[in-house]
Amino acid sequence: MIDVTDLTKRYGKATVVEGLTFRVEPGRVTGFLGPNGAGKSTTMRMMLGLDRPTGGEVRIHGAHYRQLRDPLRTVGALLDAKAVHPGRTALDHLRCLARSNRIPSRRVREVIELTGLESAAHRRAGRLSLGMSQRLGVAAALLGDPAVLILDEPINGLDPEGILWIRGLMRELALLGRTVLVSSHLMSEAALTVDHLVVIGRGRLLADTGMTAFIDRHTNAGVRVRTPEPQRLRAVLVGAGITATDHADGSLEVATTAERFGELVAAHAVTVHEVTRKGVSLEEAFIRLTADAVEYRAEPAGEHR
Repeated sequence: MIDVTDLTKRYGKATVVEGLTFRVEPGRVTGFLGPNGAGKSTTMRMMLGLDRPTGGEVRIHGAHYRQLRDPLRTVGALLDAKAVHPGRTALDHLRCLARSNRIPSRRVREVIELTGLESAAHRRAGRLSLGMSQRLGVAAALLGDPAVLILDEPINGLDPEGILWIRGLMRELALLGRTVLVSSHLMSEAALTVDHLVVIGRGRLLADTGMTAFIDRHTNAGVRVRTPEPQRLRAVLVGAGITATDHADGSLEVATTAERFGELVAAHAVTVHEVTRKGVSLEEAFIRLTADAVEYRAEPAGEHR
């Protein structure tokens, strides 16, 4: 697993990461989320020994990254898909990594097939599309068959087939007991892939919780209902201290959970034709939580003068 303890990073007077403490456990996909400038990339760089912490530490399987004897066999990482010698072919890039980390050459062919790079294996890295560069970065991360994967925006540049592939790959690795940490700015994608969330803002920890619990905690519960007895229903809701809002289609939006609403209408024998749980999303919950931690904010449409 990955243990982050009181991790802090300062550049001069600027504090980029401040007192972060969390654990990334095996057997699940952990999403590492935060607004631009939150400190995600800096944190991942410190995990991999690329930046030195000002304070605190990161341990992977109980050791600092620089103490790992065979780092590529323990940790696979994708931080920058274009950080490859542009003159080398994809195949040669992977061969060099394998040779320098004492990884059998047969593993190179295995990851090429696994990542769908067969048609691009003999092309120079500098001429690969962004999507193929991403696949090459994932192949390099998987080369040592590591127990820990750290992926920064892994779907960037991938086509729909590639997105489905990387989504399935992360889920499969987690099911096999691997530790998977993935950073993404696409909430819709994270919602389909992630089991657990670590959210930071302005370098500080904002949330460390399961996906469902996170959404429930940071969104307003509610149901939309249709009833032939709107007046009776309103009276029941008012008596329970619950607000309801009319909609143009004749339905009511009720500010309570579906479970609580069901108990009330059953207890008062109110006829209800339809009850729909209000749709809530990871994006809505994320925006609410990080509203005060956004470094760059655009004006709403129509307010510009």
